[in-house]
Amino acid sequence: MGPGGAADTLLSGACVLFTLGMFSTGLSDLRHMQMTRSVDSVQFLPFLTTDINNLSWLSYGVLKGDGTLIVVNAVGAVLQTLYILVYLHFSPQKAKVIRTKSTQCLSFSLTIATLLTSSSWSLYGFRLKDPYIMVPNLPGILTSFIRLWLFWKYPQKQDRNYRLLQT
Repeated sequence: MGPGGAADTLLSGACVLFTLGMFSTGLSDLRHMQMTRSVDSVQFLPFLTTDINNLSWLSYGVLKGDGTLIVVNAVGAVLQTLYILVYLHFSPQKAKVIRTKSTQCLSFSLTIATLLTSSSWSLYGFRLKDPYIMVPNLPGILTSFIRLWLFWKYPQKQDRNYRLLQT
């Protein structure tokens, strides 16, 4: 089956669905920051790196004329920029870093979403024989497996108040 067939349409749809799902995982962090008026237990780096990644992929999508890349990354860039602005609004003057053996500050839903998203985009790039789509997503797969291992090794202790915010 050549490019543009049913398998490509299905894979493209999976990429869009998983990616938008991954971007929406930040909504629970956004709600948490707004309700607590703080950035406790919310990580900034994933918002920043995902925003930069979205803007890069958006540029590539425009150059290539790939509607799938354009749509998802335009939506992603808007959402990630919103998350960054809210984070900066509630961020204290000095960042506090606590080194523990706890996955409390890691997002399990983001880890799963990143694994699904990176895997689907790698398959999409493989199907199109486009290493510029496939290869950059391989680190997302690797880091997702590392984070899953960390969740297994250091299980999260449930914070009842934060868990209620996510429902």
